[in-house]
Amino acid sequence: MRDLKHLIFFEDLLQNAFNPLIEQAKADGKVCIAYTCENVPEPLLNLDRTCSIRLTAPRTVSLDIATYYMTNLLCEPTRALLERAIEGGFSFADCIITPDGCTMMNRCVENMELLGALGKDNPNFFHEYMEIAFKNTENDVALAVLQCRNHVLTPLHEHYGIDVSDAALRKAVADHNRLCRLIRAIGDFRKEEKPRITGYEFHVLCLASYVCPKYLILDKLEETLEELKTREPDDKSWRTRVLVVGSEIDDSEFIKLIEEQGAYVCCDRFCFGSYPGRTEIVLNDEEDALTQICRHYVQHCQCPRMMSMDKVYGRKEYVAKLAEEYGADGIIYEQVKFCDPWAYERTLGSSMLNLDFGYPVLSVDRPYAIASSAGQMRTRVQAFVESMEIKKIQGGSK
Repeated sequence: MRDLKHLIFFEDLLQNAFNPLIEQAKADGKVCIAYTCENVPEPLLNLDRTCSIRLTAPRTVSLDIATYYMTNLLCEPTRALLERAIEGGFSFADCIITPDGCTMMNRCVENMELLGALGKDNPNFFHEYMEIAFKNTENDVALAVLQCRNHVLTPLHEHYGIDVSDAALRKAVADHNRLCRLIRAIGDFRKEEKPRITGYEFHVLCLASYVCPKYLILDKLEETLEELKTREPDDKSWRTRVLVVGSEIDDSEFIKLIEEQGAYVCCDRFCFGSYPGRTEIVLNDEEDALTQICRHYVQHCQCPRMMSMDKVYGRKEYVAKLAEEYGADGIIYEQVKFCDPWAYERTLGSSMLNLDFGYPVLSVDRPYAIASSAGQMRTRVQAFVESMEIKKIQGGSK
């Protein structure tokens, strides 16, 4: 296939946490809101004069300083973020908001605050920590509303004078939905028998939508969608199709490694992926926007921190439906090493998706930066691909 016109542009944006588009947003007078977890409702962070930047630490090598503060038993993403913060890599942030999705991330941001790593020259800078819902009930929606009002909207209004009215929230949702429609439309080309976009290319585009100011990439995403409509796919068949499920993947080289072994990554159900993060939010005129936004996040959340039984079993059914919709032959269930919530989820999910739904599953833990164990991961993916090919030859259903 011919190269996508803007692919290199998007790839370059992912090389640094403080990328050129963030610099442009700062020059435009935007308040840059750093956040650390998908459980923070994105539209609330993208109001009239604000833009959200989800923190990543690209090209991480040494974690020595962060390990001193956090020990080597905590997950690498949290240590990588702390290391990058200490280095000054998040100097663009005007505030940081983190939910208690896990205690490790909380500890990471608490260390940033104690060390004064962010906001050194900004008297309006603030840290906020949010509780998050654990079940899908109206009580949990009420908790989410309270937390979002107290730890997102009120601080933004008090520190930066941001308009947090119902009308402002509805406009932010409309902008969010526009982005979601673009990402999902681009991702739908992965359903084709001979896809005209690779899983790696899609992940680069989707990841950029989390770590860049959204208003500065919409035009290029729209151009890419139009380009894909006439792009001729390669006349080759992939060895197999896989759905990747699990914890955060902000290292696109991991997706590239999988596809280099002949396994097409046809769908993504992981943090920084399009499912469920790029799901449109439907609002009505009868209820306030904040409550509806929070209800959407409570109902659609696929994070393993949601502990009610309907959520625990629903997450596996959700993955199985995606696998069927996108024609996956197998599932790769991954987690970053030492991630406690996803460790339990991976153990249960990999078993259920195989035993209850009949999908071959490769269950792996991995480092934050895949380059540090690329050879081992490559071998495991190769073996998984070969096992699915053998099963097909022997007449297996999946």
